[in-house]
Amino acid sequence: MGNWFINEGPSVFVILVWLGINAFLFVNFYKVYNDGINYHYSRQIYGEALAWARAPAACLNFNCMLILLPVCRNLLSFLRGSSVCCGRNIRRQLDRNLTFHKMVAWMIALHTTIHTVAHLFNVERCVDARVEANGTIQAALSNLGDNKGESYLNFVRSKVPNPEGGLNVAFTFLAGLTGVVITLALILIITSSTETIRRSYFEVFWFTHHLFIVFFIGLVIHGVGMIVRGQTVDSLREHDIILCKDFTLWGRNSTCPKPQFAGNSPMTWKWVVGPMILYVLERFVRFWRSNQKVVVTKVVTHPFKTYEIQMKKKGFKMEVGQYIFVKCPKVSHLEWHPFTLTSAPEEDYFSIHIRIVGDWTEGLFNACGCDKTEFQEAWKLPKIAVDGPFGTASEDVFSYEVVMLVGAGIGVTPFASVLKSVWYKYCSNAETLRLKKIYFYWLCRDTHAFEWFADLLQSLETQLQERNNADFLSYNIYLTGWDESQATHFTVHHDQEKDVITGLKQKTLYGRPNWENEFKTIASAHQSSRVGVFLCGPESLAITLSKQSISNSAADPRGVHFIFNKENF
Repeated sequence: MGNWFINEGPSVFVILVWLGINAFLFVNFYKVYNDGINYHYSRQIYGEALAWARAPAACLNFNCMLILLPVCRNLLSFLRGSSVCCGRNIRRQLDRNLTFHKMVAWMIALHTTIHTVAHLFNVERCVDARVEANGTIQAALSNLGDNKGESYLNFVRSKVPNPEGGLNVAFTFLAGLTGVVITLALILIITSSTETIRRSYFEVFWFTHHLFIVFFIGLVIHGVGMIVRGQTVDSLREHDIILCKDFTLWGRNSTCPKPQFAGNSPMTWKWVVGPMILYVLERFVRFWRSNQKVVVTKVVTHPFKTYEIQMKKKGFKMEVGQYIFVKCPKVSHLEWHPFTLTSAPEEDYFSIHIRIVGDWTEGLFNACGCDKTEFQEAWKLPKIAVDGPFGTASEDVFSYEVVMLVGAGIGVTPFASVLKSVWYKYCSNAETLRLKKIYFYWLCRDTHAFEWFADLLQSLETQLQERNNADFLSYNIYLTGWDESQATHFTVHHDQEKDVITGLKQKTLYGRPNWENEFKTIASAHQSSRVGVFLCGPESLAITLSKQSISNSAADPRGVHFIFNKENF
């Protein structure tokens, strides 16, 4: 329970606070519109749907205020790098920014649905009250505003029956028109954000996601029409709703003057203007940085459809495990794609490794001349724009004495940066390293994927042996896919001193790790340590490692505790 609280407690607390604010806003505004005396006559027309429309609107304001903050990457990187206002536990919450972004998006979708359905009932009742409610209080209230000196309550001023009246409200009133635009934009944004679309049709996801600009513009002006109206304070003093229940007496004497109504001032802009300004500044900073000159110094092709781009940029400073966004105008003028940096801060260049998994990555591969056999001159390499770097969970590797690094496939890239930096630090002054032990796990389906990373492991392995500290790094490489001919070849060469696949002294393992055994072994070796568990891989593996981190931590605060961290960008 103790380690569950260390791993998940802060996140659960944030979520509970967020849900609590949503619940408070919903209940509070529901009561205002369902019980408030100034909306007594409004409820005569709208019924219960009035409160059901306005309560989620308040929650929408709150969540639309939050939705942009998790994607202000420069702000998050600044907070992450500020040790004064951001300790390790808070930094771990920043690593879950996209998860929170998605949760807020689903909450917006939920409240939009409630708000829209409730207003559909409101529109129908308003049209019917204007057309069919003769001799009733609904008719009397709807007729207010037809004569000089009166203020209206029913925003439907023309006597057009349903469904023509409803369509008139949807497409001729500002609130109706912006509501349709907002809803359509939200539907496109959410449906194109599914895992399948993002992975298979990234361009569709990228373009439709930028409909958030349309969404926010529509949101800000949605309430300008002030169609939901309530009785004014002055009118409440002169027109007592108890004494003036008989609407046939309104305006016939000074005791019961006709009630006066006014719309609510637009409030949404007050909620979202701050985050919108922050996001505009964010985009300005990113635009400025992305236009700084980048020099591509080397492009290297690796096995397993992977290639490496080495670059230089004036003033570029990075930390281990950070990532950048890359754009190549020759491939696409608009698309930016995130890639983890595989170089170390100690190197005089920065690099990324890219695996060909779609049109854009293949287009960049061809633009760099990697599809040609002859040597490419540097001046022929395409222009590349770089935005970043931005912080990730891997930055905290050096704040632990013991770490587990788990990479799956190309997900090993942040740990390439970490291990390179460890190698440089170890060569210069190993005594300054707080990090004393690394457990490294790499899971791959194809033998060729190991080749580009094996050189780094060999260098680190040799360096540690020369310094008589081979135990500093324990690495386990797992091959999760192979055919029968490969299995025969591996068996024949199994007794060789070095591994037949990687050339390392540590033999490649086959299948998948028994994570429970791995965690128990590490727990027994470090019985009073906090072990940082870092993953860059699929969500299914994240769930497994998170559960193992909790279940294998000691109940005693002085015992071993596994702290789970996941790359998320």
